[in-house]
Amino acid sequence: MKTIRLTVAQATIAYLKNQYVERDGKEHKFFAGCFGILGHGNVAGIGQALHQEPGFPFYVARNEQAMVHAAVAYSKVKNRMESFVCTTSIGPGATNMVTGAALATINRIPVLLIPGDIFATRQVAPVLQQLESSASQDISVNDCFKPVSKYWDRINRPEQLITALPEVMRVLTSPADTGAVTLSIPQDVQAEAFDYPIEMFRKKTWPIGRTLPDRSLFQKAIALIKASKKPLIIAGGGTIYSGATEILKKFVERTGIPVSETYAGKGSLPFDVPQNLGAIGVTGTPGAIEIAKEADVVIGIGTRYSDFTTISKSGFQNPKVRFININVTEFDCFKHGALPLVGDAKVILEEFYEQISTFEVPEIYKKKVIELNQGWDSFVENIYEEKNQTPAFQGEVIGAVNNFSDAKDIVLCAAGSLPGDLHKLWRTRDPKGFHLEYGYSCMGYEIAGGLGAKMARPDSEVYVMVGDGSYLMMSQEIVTSIQEKQKLTIVLLNNDGYSSIGSLSASLGSEGFGTYYRYRNEETQQLDGGMLPVDYAANAASMGAHVIKASNVNELKEALKVAKTIDRTTLIYIDVDRKKAVPGFAWWDVAVAEISEKQEVNASYQSYQENKKTQKYYL
Repeated sequence: MKTIRLTVAQATIAYLKNQYVERDGKEHKFFAGCFGILGHGNVAGIGQALHQEPGFPFYVARNEQAMVHAAVAYSKVKNRMESFVCTTSIGPGATNMVTGAALATINRIPVLLIPGDIFATRQVAPVLQQLESSASQDISVNDCFKPVSKYWDRINRPEQLITALPEVMRVLTSPADTGAVTLSIPQDVQAEAFDYPIEMFRKKTWPIGRTLPDRSLFQKAIALIKASKKPLIIAGGGTIYSGATEILKKFVERTGIPVSETYAGKGSLPFDVPQNLGAIGVTGTPGAIEIAKEADVVIGIGTRYSDFTTISKSGFQNPKVRFININVTEFDCFKHGALPLVGDAKVILEEFYEQISTFEVPEIYKKKVIELNQGWDSFVENIYEEKNQTPAFQGEVIGAVNNFSDAKDIVLCAAGSLPGDLHKLWRTRDPKGFHLEYGYSCMGYEIAGGLGAKMARPDSEVYVMVGDGSYLMMSQEIVTSIQEKQKLTIVLLNNDGYSSIGSLSASLGSEGFGTYYRYRNEETQQLDGGMLPVDYAANAASMGAHVIKASNVNELKEALKVAKTIDRTTLIYIDVDRKKAVPGFAWWDVAVAEISEKQEVNASYQSYQENKKTQKYYL
C-alpha cells in the first residue's frame, strides 16, 4: 500500500477537505472550512496544517462558544448537508466550546469540534492549563464533551486517526445520529508524523439516503389517518431538513389536515396557506392550541416533542388521541406511545400523498381551520399596525422588520421574550426565512448565528433580532462579520434587563427580582437603584458596525431602509417597553415555591396545581 508521511494534524485536514455528501443526485463538499482560535494547544499542529492548506478556509473567531454557534447556524441553513470544523487550544479554549456542543447535539445539527488536549506522553505534565486528577492521569477537561457529543474520541497514537475519521464522518452525515462530534487530539500527537495510506485522502462521497418505514406500520398509519375526524400535523425541523415542505403543502391542500409548527419547523408552510394554524405549544396561536386539544390523531413530522411543543404534556386532551410519528431518529419516533414511522419525511409524505388520495377532513372541520387561520392573521395585522409609541412595543417592532424584509431574507433569534413573539407573529414565506435556536435557547447565539446564516446564504439579508441581555452575553462576532465582509442587520431591542424572565418571575409572584439592569441601592443593598448607563450603540460602533438609533417604529422603518444600503454590519438600536407584551395563550410547567411569605407566590402555586391536573402520560 502506498503511503504519504504527514503529521496527525496535516492528515486530519487533508482527509476532511476531501469529504463529500450526496442526496438526490446532488453532490458537494461537506466542510465549508474551519473556525478557530489558535493557542499553544493547537497552533503548531492543526494551525500549521491549516496554514499549508489554503484550499480549506480558516476563519478567526472571537469566542470559542460563538464559533460553534456560527457553524451550527450555517449547517441549519444548509439543511445539515454542510458544516464546519471548529478548533481550539486546550483548557479554557476547549471548555468554552462545551455549550456550543450541547446546543448542536440538542438541535441535531452536525459540527466537528477539534480541541487541543494535554500531552499524550505525560512527560511534562502538568502542562499549562491542565486539569489534574488524583484518581486518574487519563483525564482532561475534554472529557466534559462526552455527554454533549454524539461521538467522542481521543487520538493518542497517529495510526488511530485511520479508523477514527470515518467514524467521525459516519455520525456527522447521519440524519438520525448527527450532532456535535468531538475529536480530541493531544498537542504533541498533533505534530507527530506517520506514514498514512494514500487511499485515505482520496475523495469520498457519503450518501444521504431517504429511508422508508416498515410497510405494515405504514399501512396502519394510513388506516389511522383515514379513520380520523380531527387529525393534526405538527411540523418540526425535520420537515425542513428533509426538503419536505412542497409535498407537505400539496398533501394538506388535498386533505384539509391542519398544520401547526414548532420553532424549528416554522416555515414548513407559508403563513397564508389556509391549513396553516401557525405556532404550536406554549408560545402557540389560539387556533393551534384549540385544535391540538381536540385532535384524535396527531402526526408529528420531524419533531422531538419538547415541553414547549406539548404545553408541558397538557396540549392533547382528547382521551382517544393517537400519535403517528415520522422521524429519521428512532428515539424521537417512539415518543408519546406513537405508531413509529422511522424514515425520511419527504418520501413518507410522498407515499401518503399517493395512498391517501381520496381522504378529506370533514367539511365543518376544514371550515373551522380556515377561519382560525384567517382570524389569527387579523390578530397579527392588528399587532403590526403602527402605533409609533415611545418606548416602542416589541410586537410592532417585529411587524416593521417582517413587513420590510423580502421573502428570501432570514430573521434570526434564540432567547428572551423575542422567540415566543416571533414564533406567534412572524409571517413566514420561505422555509429558511425563520431561524430560531430554541432547542437550547442559548443567550448569545444570535449574532454568531447570524454570521453563520449569512455565510450560508450570502444573497439574503439576515435580520438578527436580539435583546440587550443576549447582546451583553456575546456580541463580539460583530468583529468577525466585519472582517469577513458578511453584512448583518442587527436590531437591538433594549428593555434594560432580562425581560422574558422578568415576566416569568412576576407571573410566579417574585416581582421580577434580579431581572433589571440597575445599580445597587446603598440604602436597601438591593439591585433597585437607578438604571445602568450602558451605551450599546457606542459598543457596536467600537467593533466596526454602522449604528443607527431609532426612538420609535416610524424611525425604525426609515433605519431599515438605510441599513439595506450599507455594505457592512449595521446595528439598529431601539428602546422597547418591557411591560407591554404580546399575549400568551398557554401555560408552561415551571415549578412554583410550595410555601412563601408572599401571597402572590401562594396564589401562583394554587394556579400551578390546577394546571398540573391537565398533564397526561401518552402511553
